[in-house]
Amino acid sequence: MPVNIVVGSQWGDEGKGRITDLLAAQADIVARYSGGDNAGHTVTIGAEVFKLHLTPSGIVHEDVVCLIGNGVVVNPAVLLREIDGLAARGVNVTPQRLKICRKAHLITPAHIALDKGYEAARGQEAIGTTQRGIGPAYTDKAQRSGLRAGLLADVEGLADAVAAHVESKNRILTDVLGQPPLPVKETALAYAQYASRLAPYLTDGSLYLSEALAAGKNILAEGAQGTLLDLDHGTYPFVTSSSSTASGALIGLGVGPRCVSEIVGVAKAFTSRVGSGPFPAEISGEAALRLRGTGANPWDEYGTTTGRPRRVGWLDLVILRYAARINSLTQLALTKLDILSGLSQIPVCVAYDLAGQRTTHFPTDLAELAHCQPVYEMLPGWDEDISGARVWADLPRNARQYVKFVAEQVGVPVSLVSVGPAREQVVVC
Repeated sequence: MPVNIVVGSQWGDEGKGRITDLLAAQADIVARYSGGDNAGHTVTIGAEVFKLHLTPSGIVHEDVVCLIGNGVVVNPAVLLREIDGLAARGVNVTPQRLKICRKAHLITPAHIALDKGYEAARGQEAIGTTQRGIGPAYTDKAQRSGLRAGLLADVEGLADAVAAHVESKNRILTDVLGQPPLPVKETALAYAQYASRLAPYLTDGSLYLSEALAAGKNILAEGAQGTLLDLDHGTYPFVTSSSSTASGALIGLGVGPRCVSEIVGVAKAFTSRVGSGPFPAEISGEAALRLRGTGANPWDEYGTTTGRPRRVGWLDLVILRYAARINSLTQLALTKLDILSGLSQIPVCVAYDLAGQRTTHFPTDLAELAHCQPVYEMLPGWDEDISGARVWADLPRNARQYVKFVAEQVGVPVSLVSVGPAREQVVVC
């Protein structure tokens, strides 16, 4: 049976958790393949709102097993808080339902301190990281000095490794960044306590998925962040530290390309991003507030992880064409279409103007991207409240035309459209 991949098609925050939750109803296993607790995936079920950072979004389906893959970096303290928080709300998060690949890497307080210190040292050149220690953890992984989750099975070995790790990072914190050192013994003891709880969750992730596929089970691979935050294919250096494209699912889970069936690209009906970097279709003023919301609702445009207001702009089809090419998208899931209701006309960016030349291709050079001006096509809007739409015919004609325009311009069919934050507020196209 297949592996289906959910990937962000913009700068993250597209609503991947909401789409993963929907698709998890047909899955046996939901597996996270990249990022760490810098991700913030929101799942709304009735009046219940679940904000997940490490636990895969399929956890709220009682018959689904979730896996944190080898491509993820795990902060044990955050994960345990999330497990306990879910359990308090009646969600079963036992080792039978949640598994952690032994090859995943651990985040420590030293990584977080380094993340904050490096961002402060960059000053005006700050990348805008979530300061969760993600980058430094992936740096250690690449330098072959990281701490793998498999150490959680060896309490004494983990404590010794964490102590040596903190001592090493303290030298950078004090001598290079001018920051206070972290307590060595206390940090090591804390990780020994985490190990006593998390060791039963460990597994060989690649083997587990291989055996599941052989048994005919369906696997849903859940990504974090988005295509334009990918370390290689994003707007470098304003990117995350992992592979957030569909190809990252293969590396981050230990499965081969022949297993993949569908690749679902999730995109908002407009565009947003958090942090620094060029954003050709960005808008400000009342129009931006109209898209962003005030923050009164949990699904307004404020970071789930950071709480920072997101930068917003009209839908950028140059970006979506790029995402479709990079990820080999087979479907698009368009979220937050309901936010556009009430607009008489809706601008859509169909190309860029770069030094007087029109281009429909996303520039790989950051300096060029910074000088790109959006070329808009105006589409007719609609006044109707579409939050109650459940089938294609329920959508107003102009809303249907908007969706069709996106599919035609990107060259990928739109299979799902969300018209609200709740699980049932979806139109299957």
